[in-house]
Amino acid sequence: MSTPTTPSVLFVCVHNAGRSQMAAAFLARLGGDGVRVRSAGSAPADSVHPAVAEAMSEVGVDISAETPGLLTPEAVRTSDVVITMGCGDACPVFPGRRYLDWRLDDPAGLGVEAVRPLRDEIERRVRGLLAELGVEPLG
Repeated sequence: MSTPTTPSVLFVCVHNAGRSQMAAAFLARLGGDGVRVRSAGSAPADSVHPAVAEAMSEVGVDISAETPGLLTPEAVRTSDVVITMGCGDACPVFPGRRYLDWRLDDPAGLGVEAVRPLRDEIERRVRGLLAELGVEPLG
């Protein structure tokens, strides 16, 4: 587990190719050194959804080179906050961790026009999470 001054957040979704990638990118950008960020999935895709990467690039965040990662018990064990993205993915449960489920639509197969509102909602929730964690957003 991280030190009390640097909370660790893990975003989880089955394929780790859309919602969890956007959330992790926003938290890393807005939280800077004030938070440790990871994302993972139980059945990771080969790459980030193209429309998700495009929507994020529109707001100056490049996730095109990110690679979806595999969810491990160690990733959960070493996180202070574990956030599933409404995808029904199951995480190992460890005492002392905070578990949240952000019910969000799946961007798989959607065009960039449909991903934009989802992207904006994820950014709004990430900003709220930063406030809860006591981390001042960078932007």
